[in-house]
Amino acid sequence: MATKIGLIVGREWSFPPAFIEEVNRRDEGVTAEFVTLDAPRMDEPCEYAVIIDRISHEVPFYRTYLKHAVVQGCTVVNNPFMWTADDKFFGASLITQLGVASPKTVVLPHKEYVPGIKHDESLRNLRYPLDWQGVIDYIGMPCILKDAHGGGWRDVYVCRSPEELIQNYNESGMLTMIVQEFIEWDEFVRCMCLGQDEILPMKYDPRERRYHVEHEHLSAEIGHRVVEDARTIVRALGYDMNSIEFAIRDGVPYAIDFMNPAPDMDVNSLTPHYFEWVVTHMADMAIRLAKEPRPQNRELRWDTLITGRRQDIAAQST
Repeated sequence: MATKIGLIVGREWSFPPAFIEEVNRRDEGVTAEFVTLDAPRMDEPCEYAVIIDRISHEVPFYRTYLKHAVVQGCTVVNNPFMWTADDKFFGASLITQLGVASPKTVVLPHKEYVPGIKHDESLRNLRYPLDWQGVIDYIGMPCILKDAHGGGWRDVYVCRSPEELIQNYNESGMLTMIVQEFIEWDEFVRCMCLGQDEILPMKYDPRERRYHVEHEHLSAEIGHRVVEDARTIVRALGYDMNSIEFAIRDGVPYAIDFMNPAPDMDVNSLTPHYFEWVVTHMADMAIRLAKEPRPQNRELRWDTLITGRRQDIAAQST
């Protein structure tokens, strides 16, 4: 009986069938198909060796099931337990500890709260009013205001004055917003990261929101640093599927968006050239994980990685 890879998807139309066809045509004793769920039972075994998760960030039911699948021995890409810690402020803090350049980042208290929160009783741990001048002095202007848990360019604002920053914050509702230093970049690159090792740096224009197929778009030195920084990030996060954006200023790549565990894999976005690379390498990774299961309950060890980084720095200074 063939080992099975399952795919959980949303509205995307190009990647899923291409991935399933690529896995199935290889005759590796591994097959791929769409996962079908009804009402899973708590003691129900998972029929898949690997599940590729493309949509649970939008459908909480899937996330609940995927945690059950991990308990049952399935390898889920990406580990659904990691999503609990997935926010942009944590990410900026983590990669700074790992020695990767990040824009200065501040997390803001919510503007609004759920019913039942009384500001003078429930929020006694918050200082009020917020020290906007301190935030601006630290971050600088212009700056970026964005949802710490968001993606897909939703709720992202370029603020060019304190008044614009405060106005957008005042309209953020119950979102957890962060403020980031705006990097005036010389070059911009988006990396597709698969299997915590395969890194594809692609030239990307965020203003046009399109890729440019230019293989020599980075110098050897910057290209090497981008790839190594991307590997550092995905290995710390435990992501086998991620995209990372670097804004390069004065020869320094700043990781400005790097927690995208369900990255855009549409052929019209990636271009056919990069799409083929993604389909092929995703199939490679999924088949490998199906044949060589990896216990996911051992993956979330960021403290070891951070400690290791500190030890490296100490060793270099002696």
